Amino acid sequence: MKYIFIILTLIFSFSSESSVNFSSKKDKTLVDSILFEVGNWRDIGPFRGGRSTASTGITDDDQIYYMGTTGGGLWKTVDAGISWKNISDGFFNTGSVGAVAVSESDNNIILVGMGESPVRGVMTSSGDGIYKSVDGGDNWVHLGLEKTKHISQVRIHPSDPDIIYVSAQGSPYAATKERGIYRTYDGGKNWEKVLFVDSKSGAVDLAMDYSNPRILYASFWDHQRLPWYVRSGGEGSGIWKSTDGGDTWKKLDKGLPKSVMGKIGVTVSRANPKLVYAIIESEEGGLYRSEDAGESWSLVNDDRVLRARSWYYMHIYADPSDENVVYVLNAPMMKSIDGGKTFVNIPVPHGDNHYLWINPNDSDIMINSNDGGSNISFNGGKSWSTQKNQPTSQFYRVNVDNRFPYWVYGGQQDNSSVAIKSSSFSNGISWKDWIAGVGGCETAYVAFDKNNPVLMYAGCYQGIITEYSLDLDNTKDIMAYPSMGLGEPSDEQKYRFNWNAPILVSEHDPNTIYHAANKLLRTKDRGISWEEISPDLTKNNKENLGPGGGPITNEGAGGEVYHTIYYIAESPHDKNIIYSGADDGLIHVTMDGGENWTNITPDIQEGLINSIEVSPHDPATVYIAFNRYKFDDFRPYILKSTNYGKSWEIQNSGIERYSFVRVVREDKVKEGLLYAGTERGIYLSSDGGLNWYKWQRNLPIVPITDLVVHQNDLVVATQGRGFWIFDDLTPLHEISDNLKSKNVHMFDVEDNHKVLYSAMRRQGPLGKNPYYGTEIKYFIRDYDPANSLIMSIEIRDDEGSLVRSFSSSSEYKSKKIDIKQGYSSLRWGGDVEGFVPPKGVMTPRGSDGYIESFNAIPGKYNIKFTYGDYSKSSEFNILPDPRSSVTDNSYYAKGNLLNKIHADIKSIYESLDRMQDVRSQLNNLRGRLQTGYEDIKNLSAETISLVDKTESQLISPKQKTFQDVINFRNQLDAQFLDLLNTVNGNIPPITKGEMERFDDLHQKWVTIKKRYDAVLENVKSINNLIIENSVPFISKGE
Repeated sequence: MKYIFIILTLIFSFSSESSVNFSSKKDKTLVDSILFEVGNWRDIGPFRGGRSTASTGITDDDQIYYMGTTGGGLWKTVDAGISWKNISDGFFNTGSVGAVAVSESDNNIILVGMGESPVRGVMTSSGDGIYKSVDGGDNWVHLGLEKTKHISQVRIHPSDPDIIYVSAQGSPYAATKERGIYRTYDGGKNWEKVLFVDSKSGAVDLAMDYSNPRILYASFWDHQRLPWYVRSGGEGSGIWKSTDGGDTWKKLDKGLPKSVMGKIGVTVSRANPKLVYAIIESEEGGLYRSEDAGESWSLVNDDRVLRARSWYYMHIYADPSDENVVYVLNAPMMKSIDGGKTFVNIPVPHGDNHYLWINPNDSDIMINSNDGGSNISFNGGKSWSTQKNQPTSQFYRVNVDNRFPYWVYGGQQDNSSVAIKSSSFSNGISWKDWIAGVGGCETAYVAFDKNNPVLMYAGCYQGIITEYSLDLDNTKDIMAYPSMGLGEPSDEQKYRFNWNAPILVSEHDPNTIYHAANKLLRTKDRGISWEEISPDLTKNNKENLGPGGGPITNEGAGGEVYHTIYYIAESPHDKNIIYSGADDGLIHVTMDGGENWTNITPDIQEGLINSIEVSPHDPATVYIAFNRYKFDDFRPYILKSTNYGKSWEIQNSGIERYSFVRVVREDKVKEGLLYAGTERGIYLSSDGGLNWYKWQRNLPIVPITDLVVHQNDLVVATQGRGFWIFDDLTPLHEISDNLKSKNVHMFDVEDNHKVLYSAMRRQGPLGKNPYYGTEIKYFIRDYDPANSLIMSIEIRDDEGSLVRSFSSSSEYKSKKIDIKQGYSSLRWGGDVEGFVPPKGVMTPRGSDGYIESFNAIPGKYNIKFTYGDYSKSSEFNILPDPRSSVTDNSYYAKGNLLNKIHADIKSIYESLDRMQDVRSQLNNLRGRLQTGYEDIKNLSAETISLVDKTESQLISPKQKTFQDVINFRNQLDAQFLDLLNTVNGNIPPITKGEMERFDDLHQKWVTIKKRYDAVLENVKSINNLIIENSVPFISKGE
C-alpha cells in the first residue's frame, strides 16, 4: 500500500512550555456547588491484590500490620490479614507508598514515605514526601519533603521516636538535588539533609544498627529512567556508613566491586551487629558480607537469581535472631541458613518480592510485600495469609460490553486480564462474578464486539495478541509476526509494540480488528492475516532504539520499547477516520481508512499521547490527554481541536500542577461535559474544557488510568484501587447556570430495570452493587428547619393511579422524607403502598409498624415532587430484565394476581382494625353499664366473642419474634403475605399452584368475612338498643 503524508500548517494557542498557564485549585464558587455533592462512586473490585513495595508489623501486637501499596495508599489489618482497611483516604494527596515504619518504643507512631522505590517504566507513581500518625493511623499530618518524589526507607530511632531518618531516592527521570539521607530530631517538624552524593544518585536503602542506632548504613543508586532506557549504575552507586547518627559519613569500598555498581540493598544483623549483608548489582556483583561492621567485604554468592533484573529488586533482610539466616527478595523469595552461601526458595502467594519485615521478637512472624499485595506468616514462610481480600489492583485500560449487567474489562498489572460484572443482582460482587484471564496478560487491552462479547482480543507485552473464546475458554495466539521479543533490541524487531499496545475492534464493523505497533495493523479474518495500513507513525529516532537497559543489566521485557503507537481512536461518526497517537508525541489521522495519513502533531515538546477522544457530538472535535511525566514534567496537558487536528489549543485551567492527565472523555448525552482522569484524581469540565474542577466525591486519591462513559454511567480504571463506577450521570446533565438560581430542584429520574435477583448470596469481600430501584435525586440550597413546608413525592402509574407516596410529615420511616440542606436522594424499591396492620400483627424486624407490599411491574410511571411552591413531574420507565423473555401479558397477569392478594390483605387489616375498635368500645361500655341492660350486655358479649374468634383466624397475636412463626400457627394474614411474597419474587408467568392457592385463601376470607359482617350488624343492633335505653352512643364501628 502506498502512503501519502500531508503536512499542514497548524495554529496553536501555545508553542513552548513557557506559554502554558497553570493554576492551583479552581474557585468552586464559579461552578454550581451542588455538583460536588451529587452521587457517589462504588468500588466493584476485583479483590485481588495489586503491587505493594512496603509493609510492616508492630512489636507489641502480632495481629496488626500495615501495607503500603503503589497507588492505593496505606492499609491496616488488625486481624493478621483476614481483612484490610484503607487508613490513608482523606489524608494523603498521593497514593504510591514507598516506605512505612512504626516506632518500636511507641507503636502508635507511624511514618510513611511516599513514592515507590522499585520504579518501573510503566505503572509507577511518584509521591509527595512524608506523612505521620501518632494514633495508630486514625489521623495523619504531612511533614514535607514533597520534592523527593520517591522514598525508599524510613528508620525510626528505637527509643526516641523524634529521631527519624529518611532515605530519599529522588526523581527517577531527571537529576535533582532533592535526594539523599534526611534526618529530623523533632519528629518531622524540621528536616536536614545529612548525606548527598550527587544529583543523579538517590538513597535506595537504609539500615540501622538497633543495638547502637547511631550506626547507619546507606546505599546509593546512580540511576535514571528515560522512556526508552533504564540506566542502572554509575559512579554515585555505593555504600556509606555513619557512626554518629548521620553527622558524618564514610564511603565503604574495601572488598566491594571495583567495576561499576548499580542498585544495592543493605541490611544489618540484629543477632550480630558486626555482620552486614549487601546485595549488589555489578559485573562483579552478588551477595557480599562484612563481619567487621562494613570495614571489609567479601563476595559470598554470585548466583544470577539473586541479582536478576536488578533495577526492580535488590532487597535483602537479615534475620533478627539468627546471624546466619538472610533473605534475598527477587522474583522469588529466597532464604539462606548458612550466611548466604546457599539459598532455597520460599513459596509465597505472588512473585516479584519487594519487602520483608520480620518481627524482632519472633522470627517466625513476618509480612512480605510483592506485586500481588502483602501477606503475613506466623511460621517463617511455610504458609501465608491471602491476597484475595485486597482491592488494590492496578489496571492499564478499561473496556465495557453491552450485556446486562454490562461487564468491565482490563489488564491487571502483574496478574492477568480481567472481566468482571458491573453488578451481580445479589448482595455484592464476589469472585464468582469475574473471570481471571480472558486472553492476553497483565498489560492487556481487551477488545471485542460489545453486543456479542464471545471472541475477545487481548494483548500482552512484546506484541502478543490472542483471541479468547468465551464459549471454549480457550486462547489462540494471532500475532501478525510471531517472534520472541524478550531481551531483543528494539531496533532489530520487525514491529515495535508498546508494553500497553492498543487493540481496537471497530464499532462500525466488529469483524475489523486493529493492533498498533509502530505501524497500524488490521485484520478482517480474526488474525489469520494482517495488513499494514500505515507507515511508521512514530519519530523512529534510531538513538532511542536498541537495548532497554544498562550499563550493567539489560532490560528487555518490553517496557522500554520506544517509538510506538500508544493509542488509536476510531471516529464514532465515520469508520474511515482513525487517529493515532505515539509514545513520542506524534499524532496522525487518516480520513480514508488508512490510505493516507496526515501528521497533525502540535508544536510541543516530546511526550506521551496517552489517550484520544473523538467527540460523540461533533465529528471534527477531538481531545487528547498528553503527558510528559517521563521527562520529569508532571504538569497537566489536555489538547483540543475542533477541526480534525488542523489547529490545537491547550486546556488545563483548574487542574492541579502535578496532576498530569491520562485520559479525557466526553459525555454522550451532554455536549461539552468532559471527564479527565489524572495522576491525582478525577476532574470535570462543563464548558468543553475551558475550566476544570476536581470532582472526587468518595473516589479515593489514586491515579486514574482510563475512563469510559457507558449506559449513563462513568466507569473508571485505577492504578491501585481496581475499577470504580459512578451510576447515573443524569444530574450532571442538568447542571447549568440556570440551575444556580433555583433553591429547589428535582433531577429527571433515570429508567431502571426490574431485575431478577441471583439465587446465590455472595461470600467474602465484596464489590458494591448499584441500587436496584428508582432513585429520586433533588436539592434544597437553603433550608430552615423551623419552616413548616411539607415535601411530598407521589409515584403514579401510566393510568394516574397512586402507586406509592412519601412525605416529610409521615409518622412511618418507610414513608417519611427527611429534609436536609443540599443534595439528597430518596430511594424507592418499587413497592406499592403497603399496610399499617392492626394491633397484634408481628411486623418484620426493624419495621416501624409498616409492612411493605409487592413491587410494581414493568411499565411507565410518573413521579411528582412537591416542596412549598415548587413542583415538578418526571416520567420514567421500569424496564423488564432483558435477560428474561417474559411477555407483557405475563407481567400483567402477575400484577393482576398481586393486586388481588394485596386487596384481600388490605381488606383483612381494615376489617380487623374496625373489629378491634368495636371490641374496645364494647368492653368500655360493659364497664360503664349498671344493673339492667341485659340485652345490651348479652349482645355485646356475643359480639366481643365473635370478634375474638374472627381475630384468631385472621392473625396470630402470640407471635412476638421471628422464630415464633414455628411455634404458633400462622393465620390467614400471614398465609396471604407468604403468597404475596412468593408471587412477587417469582419470575412470570404465574403458576397454577399460585392461582389455586389464592382462590383457596380468598374463599376462606370470604367465609370469615361473614363474621365481620355479623359484627357490624350486631353493632347496629347495639346502637339501636342504646338509643332505646338512653345509654351513651357508641361513636365508632360503622
